Amino acid sequence: MTMMNLSSHGTQDLYPTFLQRYRGLDVKDRSNLAAISMVGALIGGIVFGLLSDRIGRRKAIILAFVGALLAIPMWALPEGLGKLAAGAFVLQFMVQGAWGVIPAHISELSPDSIRGSMPGFAYQCGNLLASYIVQVETLMAGRWDYGRVMAISAGTIFAMAIFVTAIGREKRGDEFGVKEDYAAQASATVG
Repeated sequence: MTMMNLSSHGTQDLYPTFLQRYRGLDVKDRSNLAAISMVGALIGGIVFGLLSDRIGRRKAIILAFVGALLAIPMWALPEGLGKLAAGAFVLQFMVQGAWGVIPAHISELSPDSIRGSMPGFAYQCGNLLASYIVQVETLMAGRWDYGRVMAISAGTIFAMAIFVTAIGREKRGDEFGVKEDYAAQASATVG
């Protein structure tokens, strides 16, 4: 959840500031780009959420983050409103596409006894650990070109998200409410 929150907040929170200070866009253009990016986010969440039912939760998240990695140059480095709009749409399609998998994935990973509270607790812990990304990006942008700072931070976060997802577990298709007999499973494995 830390990687997920870093991917969202790292690509969204300072994006309007980037567009204003480093691309010189007015309020109308910044608002339009934000709206375009959120349309991409909505569509991406639906597409990857549905895709995860077919190919698996982790594969869908990894695919979304690979797409996000490939979209970084068109999101952070282009000149011109049309290219910025396309980059914002595609990047948020991918980032929020990964998020579209999370409700099912994190619920499936949660034990029955705490399924009602575990997903929210995990989300908030991830948010706590990711909360410093805005300060880090701001400090780095004070020293280097902001487009490159955004590209480097997003690339690092996406690569880490791919790694963490790849080594994680998946329980897609597990039936909720079925008591697991760990002792029986352990003896069957040993025997």
